[in-house]
Amino acid sequence: MSVWDDLVGQEKVSAVLDAAARDADALVTAAAADEPLPEASKMTHAWLFTGPPGAGRNQAARAFAAALQCVSPDRALGGTPGCGFCDGCHTALLGTHADVTTVAAVGAEILVRDMRDTVRKSFTAPANGRWQIILVEDAERLNEKSANAVLKAVEEPAPRTVWLLCAPSIEDVLPTIRSRCRHLNLRTPSVEAVTDMLVRRDGIEPEVAASVARATQGHVDRARRLATDPAARERRAAVLKLPLRLDEVGACLRAAQELVDAAAEDAKQLAEEMDGKETEELRAALGAAQGGRMPRGTAGVMKDLEDMQKRRRTRTQRDSLDVALGDLTAFYRDVLALQLGTRVAIANADAEDALERLARASGPESTLRRIEAIAACREALDRNVAPLLAVEAMTMALRAG
Repeated sequence: MSVWDDLVGQEKVSAVLDAAARDADALVTAAAADEPLPEASKMTHAWLFTGPPGAGRNQAARAFAAALQCVSPDRALGGTPGCGFCDGCHTALLGTHADVTTVAAVGAEILVRDMRDTVRKSFTAPANGRWQIILVEDAERLNEKSANAVLKAVEEPAPRTVWLLCAPSIEDVLPTIRSRCRHLNLRTPSVEAVTDMLVRRDGIEPEVAASVARATQGHVDRARRLATDPAARERRAAVLKLPLRLDEVGACLRAAQELVDAAAEDAKQLAEEMDGKETEELRAALGAAQGGRMPRGTAGVMKDLEDMQKRRRTRTQRDSLDVALGDLTAFYRDVLALQLGTRVAIANADAEDALERLARASGPESTLRRIEAIAACREALDRNVAPLLAVEAMTMALRAG
């Protein structure tokens, strides 16, 4: 199974990356990586992957990283890099390869202190003699200082270093950085492509796969989660019932509280899974005995870990809220489609009764105002408005129409 099989509906992007990986492999094989890249080479030192949520920009970057680190013996026989089975591919895809460093935002921003060691590592030689790869999953969250640190590293990269930046759109990245990157734009996969992937790769029943692919409008990760996680399906069903409950002010406030509480519970579950393990691993690394006191001088390190975990919980809660708001937006989009006399590409066919009821109870103008209210809530959350206040304002606007 090739690493490109994970890129759903991205045939053009896969072809470009495959050609670049072939050239990169030829350079390494010929021991010519210390020389300037030939003008005809399709490989370059910095790449920018953009695309809407769910298009798979992070997966594309990681697949490319795996292809660059591929050590399959079949390459000498004419095989292409990115076999998906060798040690280089396997560890790169899992995120454990020594020469593939991943940076992801744990809070609202990627701070310069989060990038300092990574930038320093980018100037070192790869341990395995192939490529030193830096994958930044949330390049749009680089703040001014961390973006400037990345810019300096991208301007004058080490000979064997490759930067892979991922962002929703090219405008989300500093012009000085994006001008030094080769840009690849991923498109939203079709519902048919996502359905085929779920059936073929995950063994999902065709009817279920088609339903979740349609409900998520081509968002690969969310479709897979809906298909495999009953709790995720229950949360989505609860969100789709919310528009019918907003008949009085008290109901609006209760609905807002429930949305925020559900997002907080998601963040708590993630924290329980990750925080304890991270804390114990750090304690062991710092030399603390099992259940004993921490050595002197380590309080600052532990405090840094706690701060990081707190930022991650906040982001997880807001990401969970954003998923719910996306479901609400899709719901009202379907209502608007019915009001305009079309049933083409209805995403929430499983909630058709509720869609019909709301479509009859209001006009297209009211539905558009409700969609704008959801967008305003998302913008407020991006500006760090308290989640409960932002969601309460939204539910009141949804009631008013």
